[in-house]
This record gives sequence, C-alpha cells and structure tokens, in this order.
Amino acid sequence: MTAEQILIQLHDLADPAYLPKIQRFGILTDQALGIRIPMLRQLAKPYCQQHELALDLWDSGVHEAQILATLVDDHRQVTEEQLENWVTDIQSWDLCDQACSNLFWRTPFAYRKATEWCQRSEEFVKRTGFVLMTALVIHDKKMPEDQIIALFPYLEMEAYDNRNFVKKAINWMLRQTGKRSLSLNQQAINLAQEIGQQKYLSAQWIAHDALRELQSEKTQMRLK
Repeated sequence: MTAEQILIQLHDLADPAYLPKIQRFGILTDQALGIRIPMLRQLAKPYCQQHELALDLWDSGVHEAQILATLVDDHRQVTEEQLENWVTDIQSWDLCDQACSNLFWRTPFAYRKATEWCQRSEEFVKRTGFVLMTALVIHDKKMPEDQIIALFPYLEMEAYDNRNFVKKAINWMLRQTGKRSLSLNQQAINLAQEIGQQKYLSAQWIAHDALRELQSEKTQMRLK
C-alpha cells in the first residue's frame, strides 16, 4: 500500500463535522480531515514498521496522515535528522503528544533530544521536549530514577514560560514523574514547591496544579 492509496482511505474516512470539536481543543484544522485517534490506530495495524511509508505520510502535510506516520514508522530506522525535521513541522499539541508517545521515545536519541528541545524558543519544539520527557517517564520502565531526576533542572528553568502548551507540558511531566514511584513522588513534590516560589504566574500554576494531584489521597494510596 502506498501513501497515496492510504491518503485516499483517509479522505474517505474524513468527518468534517468532527473538525469544530477538535478546534475547540486548540488543534489546527486547516490540514485536518476530522478522524478520531482510535480509527487511525486501527488503520495503522497492517502497516507497522514501514519506515518509507511513514516518511511519505508525514511529507503529505495532512494532519491525520502525520499521526499515522508516527504509528507505522520503524523506530530502529529513525535518524536524528528525521527527528529534527519532524519536530519543526509540529504545530499542534495532539501531533506532538502522539509523536512522542508512539515513536520518539523509542529512539536512541530520545533523552538527548528532550533536553535539547525543551530549551528551544519555538513553542511546539519546546513542548515536544517536555512531552518527550513525559513519554520516557511513562513508557521506559528501565529508566533509572537518577536519570529522571537529572531532568528536573529543565522543568524549573523553563517554568517561567507562560505559553499554554509549554506550561501544561511541564506540569504533565511533573505529575507523571510523581506518580511513577513513592520516592519520585516526594522528589516531584519538593520540585513543585520550589517552582511555586518563583515570581512567574506560570510557575505558580504549574506547582499548584501538580501538588494538588501529587499530594492527593488517591495518588498517595496508589503508590503505597
């Protein structure tokens, strides 16, 4: 199956009535067809680990085709150059999150790219850096705790950034770290309290929202 043939399938599945719904969540719809993620996951199943197909789907510029590309690509063939090219194309939070969770975290460049991108000025590149950290915390069960803690200075350093998709990504990383283990929970709480002492409203929001979940009875009981 070629990318052109899959694009025809995507257009057949398009639901224009769904576009206003995703637009309300801050997703750009000028290149979107209106296809739900479960449908894309189902469509991807026969094409797993097809690297060239993934490259062609991404290059189409169609929003759902790019999400599909992150589902069918072979992480073993992904290059650092590809990651750099793709991250600069990302202009919506859902594509960012799908790319990190489906593909980027599996590559050998993931940890380094996360620390590089989170310091970049572009909103979605920076978000991708923090979401990639989050994906590693969630999915890489062998990731040592000291390697996770080594990411903390980046969260604290960038907490001043009031852009919506950046501060939410930092908050997400903080919350997921604190839900991984009891020891990381305390470390994340300490970090959140430090961030909350910053003068920036974004930092205070990040800290307050994270602490509400990390210190909740539900989270503490689950970890214990």
